[in-house]
Parts: sequence; structure tokens; C-alpha cells
Amino acid sequence: MSKPKKATASNIVWFEIPADNIARAKKFYGALFGWKIKKFPGLMDYWHIDTGGADNTPDGGLMARKHPEQAITNYVAVASVDKSAAKVQKLGGKICVPRTAVPQMGYFVICQDTENNTFALWERADKAK
Repeated sequence: MSKPKKATASNIVWFEIPADNIARAKKFYGALFGWKIKKFPGLMDYWHIDTGGADNTPDGGLMARKHPEQAITNYVAVASVDKSAAKVQKLGGKICVPRTAVPQMGYFVICQDTENNTFALWERADKAK
């Protein structure tokens, strides 16, 4: 799996698609967009989506849906997930999943905006533990 792209601004760098049926979703997105979807080594129930775009376009992940309301989540690059999460709360948003490490890749925080949409903050950090 490639790491979420490094961004210089607050760009979408990764996305996750939840699916009720992984095989059906792989077939659908593969046929629709030509995406290559392969099991992510070492992680259960997580597949890497190679969108085939340039390095500045996001790849993503395909995962088993955890609850009926789970929607696609976009990951937005920020300099600091801690500072950005504090700003989310100051602006009336909510933190759904606190700062979580993805070893040797970075940190994420799952948030909800003022309109009940879910999104994630992503801070790249090669030394994340």
C-alpha cells in the first residue's frame, strides 16, 4: 500500500469506502473506474485501492462496513491533527475518533462537521507509533 500522499495544503490525500460485500464492491469499482484493489498486507478486512492517478491524486482503502450509517470518509492533510482537531471543536464540530497512530505513516482523527458529515484529519509522520 502506498502511504497517503504528502500535501502542502489541506488537500484530500486518502479516502475509505465501507462495503457490505467486499467482493461486490471490488468488482463494481474495478469495472467502473479501472481501480486495482488488493488486500493490504498485515491488516484484516482492509484493501488498498490504487486509483492509477498521478502521485498528487489520492488512493484509498476498502473496508467492511462497521455500522449501517458509515459513509465514505475523506482524509484531509493537515500540519497537526491535534491543532486541527481543536479547531474542529471550536467551530462546532465533533471528534468521533481521537488521535490514532498508523505506525510509520502518521496520525488521524475522525471528525464530524456541523452538518453531521464525517471526515478525517491526516498528519503524515514517518515515526508514528
